Amino acid sequence: MAVTGGEAGGVGPFGTKSKEKQGRYFRDRDRDQGRDTDNDSSRPAGGSSNQSSQAFDSQTWLLLIVNTLFGAANALSGTFVNVYLWKAKNDFALIGWFAFFHQVSMALTFWLAGKWVKEGNKMNSLRLGVAVAALFYMIVLLLQQQAVEYVWLLGLVQGMSSGFFWLAFNVVYFEVTSADNRDRFNGWAGLLGSSIGMVAPWISGWLITRLPGTNGYRLIFAISLAVFVVGVVVSFFLKKRKVAGTYEWAHGYRTLKDPESPWRTVFAALIAQGVREGVFAFLIGLMIYIATSNEMQIGNFSLITSAVALVSFYVVGKWLKPPHRKGGMLIGVVFMIAVILPFFWQVSFTTLLLFGIGTSLFIPLYTIPMTSSVFDIIGRDRDSSEHRVEYVVLRELGLNVGRIAGTLVFILVVSWTTAPQAINWLLLGIGSSPLLAWLFMRNKLVVRSNQ
Repeated sequence: MAVTGGEAGGVGPFGTKSKEKQGRYFRDRDRDQGRDTDNDSSRPAGGSSNQSSQAFDSQTWLLLIVNTLFGAANALSGTFVNVYLWKAKNDFALIGWFAFFHQVSMALTFWLAGKWVKEGNKMNSLRLGVAVAALFYMIVLLLQQQAVEYVWLLGLVQGMSSGFFWLAFNVVYFEVTSADNRDRFNGWAGLLGSSIGMVAPWISGWLITRLPGTNGYRLIFAISLAVFVVGVVVSFFLKKRKVAGTYEWAHGYRTLKDPESPWRTVFAALIAQGVREGVFAFLIGLMIYIATSNEMQIGNFSLITSAVALVSFYVVGKWLKPPHRKGGMLIGVVFMIAVILPFFWQVSFTTLLLFGIGTSLFIPLYTIPMTSSVFDIIGRDRDSSEHRVEYVVLRELGLNVGRIAGTLVFILVVSWTTAPQAINWLLLGIGSSPLLAWLFMRNKLVVRSNQ
């Protein structure tokens, strides 16, 4: 996730007015005022500081807006793309292959675009990600019912969009946050995402069920295309970031070979995190449609669960402090697994809704500590901060290895059987992977700079 530096002394999201530290390593404000703080080695970029402000500047809020627009367009149509493909061909494996090509493309884009982001204009990578997302929906509109024959192409294009956008976003997010306000930023990102998640899918479901044939699908895909275009325009208000250093292609490999590196266990934790994400991201919405045969129910599900997530992300983002990450994350993981168990009794809209509400309540306890801690590790000292692009790429490669692994397991299982009990055991197995993530991360959830 990401941001950009800007004015100091602004009023933050909770009304806290505080002064920006003058020596902040990456702030655009200092660059714009003609001061060079790059030689200040008193503290690491993105690291902690006793004086660090918890308030957000104007560029931070602007990046949150771009992120929200990107999320809004995806919320309008993301889940319904899978339903659109399912209605054309009832094939679980086909949906799995669409996700697989997306994940592979995203991982490759992260690795290849790392050089551009580090040595060129990372904001152009973010804009390209939004633009390629618009291209994805343009292709879907052009292919219409033939889209089911080109899931490989759609997956590759969507993966490129995600790769370009999230690489730039995560690097800038690291540059403008610190260990003092990172949890708060993640809470606000989740809060805004949940707000959009409440409204957008409900509107999409309503339109699809009110318009004849596939007209509703074409309309929401067109709306998503328009929102992405707006996102590109807004992104031009984000300032260009400084360029520093040369991209090291093999840095991640060397890091994982180092027996003293914390990234050996962090990478394993990221793989475990990705396993659940890779499958649940596309399967839950599809299961709702299969259980109800009604797109409106997908909208209702998103409305209710996102309303719960809105509150839980606000609470966790505001009150969960680094010393409590370990216990909080374990509680979140346990309940995220527990809410899968009702599926063994019955898979219906009621049990799916119970799963959604439970997940929305407890997933912030899992994702906020996990995300914040990994970026705290990136900012633990100056040398690590200077390789922030390489570490962000390494983080995303770990997540995508997990996503790809989980999706391949899904494809193998559904190619063999689609029996309800088999799907339930698959969900429980894949859905329990966050427990492994916690086991790997439990001693790294509080990171101090220069450790």
